[in-house]
Amino acid sequence: MCCGPCAVYPYQVLSREHEITGLFYNPNIHPYTEYKKRLDTARDFADKSGYRLITIDEYNLDDFLRNAAFREGQRCIMCYAERLERAASVAKSGRFDAFTTTLLVSPFQKHDLIRKIGEEAGKKYGVEFLYKDFREGFKEGVEKSRELGLYRQPYCGCIYSERDRYMPGRKAGRK
Repeated sequence: MCCGPCAVYPYQVLSREHEITGLFYNPNIHPYTEYKKRLDTARDFADKSGYRLITIDEYNLDDFLRNAAFREGQRCIMCYAERLERAASVAKSGRFDAFTTTLLVSPFQKHDLIRKIGEEAGKKYGVEFLYKDFREGFKEGVEKSRELGLYRQPYCGCIYSERDRYMPGRKAGRK
């Protein structure tokens, strides 16, 4: 999960048929204060919803910047791959039946790419990647997260998405 608010709708849907365990692993969020807000909010939502949350509290901004430098256009691929690989690894070691991602609730994310990377990670670790298009519940999840008083972040997470969100004349992913 990327954050508490993005988990709201997928949790509602998946908890009808599955026992849910969340995983928070987001080493690329910038700045660190934003990372901490999202981690705290993920914990808050898990507490309010009553599901188990695994947290891998690693903040690896230096590694992300080294890997993204001069490949900024590939940053989303790198971020998806790192996070989905870790989720698949945790799913295998925890003997979970499947794994998915809350990224699939966002109309701003690259669903085809997420699905491809998730399926590849699932094959590598021998755990099913559960693809569900949760975008239909995006607005519902936003409303519910506000009702719950969850912190809602204003950008995807990395230093580049922060820049694209706030720098005048920039749109996400454009130079």
